[in-house]
Amino acid sequence: MIELTGLTKKYGRIIAVNNLNLKVNEGEIFGFIGPNGAGKTTTIRMMGGLIAPTSGSVIINGIDMLKEPERGKQCIGFIPDRPYLYGKLTGMEFLRFTADLYGMGNSNFYDKAESMLRTFSLWDWAGELIDSYSHGMKQRLIMSAALIHDPKVLIVDEPMVGLDPRAIRLVKDMLKQLASEGMTIFVSTHALEVAQDICTRVGVIHKGMVIATGSTKALVEQAMVDREDLESVFLRLTEEAA
Repeated sequence: MIELTGLTKKYGRIIAVNNLNLKVNEGEIFGFIGPNGAGKTTTIRMMGGLIAPTSGSVIINGIDMLKEPERGKQCIGFIPDRPYLYGKLTGMEFLRFTADLYGMGNSNFYDKAESMLRTFSLWDWAGELIDSYSHGMKQRLIMSAALIHDPKVLIVDEPMVGLDPRAIRLVKDMLKQLASEGMTIFVSTHALEVAQDICTRVGVIHKGMVIATGSTKALVEQAMVDREDLESVFLRLTEEAA
């Protein structure tokens, strides 16, 4: 469902992502972890078609994002780490705007929009300007917008930023449910406990290169740590690769 082959991004002499190869299967929640500056966000932006790779390819749902970016984006829901919202639109108007970009008709928009807004506890604020939303509400609205068109693939950069514990639980449960229904989910996060809780597999990126992939159990064995948690794995693997 997601295939990254030889994916490389250079900025002058700086190699942000170096010959990255990954495959994520349908219905899988794949966690992408690494230190600051490791290349996580650059990778995600290439996957979402926001920036072009220097070399290599991104195949989403069988579609080459470089050759057919518009068609590829139709099957992606994208949640950036710092989403941009139009503050002078209401929550409902923003969902309508997003749905129009994906070519959704009126027949199925309103029921879907109401469902999303209710799911993320935003229905009572649907007619209010986004400028009046808290940071957490804005984050939940961008999640609603990313799911409005029922994407095949969801790409998420730091999904829990600004969310309270109740909202974090809601998002984790929702991601698990969506994956069980066949959606492929790619999550980049610094919250290692979140990755350990929801991800079927995890990839560790360091200095632009993927240095390990596998389940938490497999990574524990590879890193040869005593505790079965991603924090210990992360520290050991990134220290060894320093």
